[in-house]
Amino acid sequence: MGLLVDGQWHDKWYDTKASDGKFVRSESQFRNAIKADGSSRFTPDSGRYHLYVSLACPWAHRTLIFRQLKQLTDHISVSVVSPDMLAHGWKFDDKQCQDDLFQSGFLHQIYTKADPHYSGRVTVPILWDKQLNTIVSNESADIIRMFNREFNGLTGNTLDFYPAALQSEIDEVNEQVYHKVNNGVYKAGFATTQEAYLEAFHSLFSQLDAIEERLSQQDYLVGDTLTEADWRLFTTLIRFDAVYVGHFKCNLYRIADKPHLQAYLERLYHMAGVKQTVDMYHIKRHYYFSHTMINPTQVVPQGPALPFL
Repeated sequence: MGLLVDGQWHDKWYDTKASDGKFVRSESQFRNAIKADGSSRFTPDSGRYHLYVSLACPWAHRTLIFRQLKQLTDHISVSVVSPDMLAHGWKFDDKQCQDDLFQSGFLHQIYTKADPHYSGRVTVPILWDKQLNTIVSNESADIIRMFNREFNGLTGNTLDFYPAALQSEIDEVNEQVYHKVNNGVYKAGFATTQEAYLEAFHSLFSQLDAIEERLSQQDYLVGDTLTEADWRLFTTLIRFDAVYVGHFKCNLYRIADKPHLQAYLERLYHMAGVKQTVDMYHIKRHYYFSHTMINPTQVVPQGPALPFL
């Protein structure tokens, strides 16, 4: 995971020395919005947008799920990067993993097409505008909200995963889950001091315990309504037992050991359109092969057995 500095690529990992061994995630820099009401230069037109994703990345996975559930697969095209992210970052390398728009070799070239002097991390997802030839957004939270609402007039799909009456509660749940679970596994896995690791570890499992208790009383994170909060948690849970338990040392217990979390995970996985967004080969290959500072041998484990997959 490198970065661009004034448009030039640098193979440089996160500087945890400056943060007492703690992993600090960079903020997304492209935060434009697609609007159906005409208030933005980005309008919800069929065929106009292209999504760059990694099948391994939980943040990008959110956008693929919303693309499926909101029936946008015929309207928004997709390119998938290779699971192997090494000296040049995310790359394209074969027929299944290629840049269908520009035939780029590396994802950082997409960033410099939008801004030749871009400085920052090169991350997925990216929502690209083919008409204006630029990046709309590289923030998954914003992209799923756009997919949720702004294309309804195009598709006729009125499923709403962020209903007005529940927005404050969804936002509250998202805030806790993001810091302690979604990003929490990375805080544990990328920590470079024992103290930083333990802080993230205990915060993570305290929150998972609270979610297990919540799911013992209701079907979803916000009562009995399926919302974006559930899909934001799902993409971490689906990777947890296969990757985060071992690779990121998040090993107090597995999701499979918690009956309500496991049932919830399986319920979401089996919803129509969701399982086809899950690629366990890409998930395991990326983490174990690419993070050589954690796994220098690059050996990818065969297990664990995940029967519901």
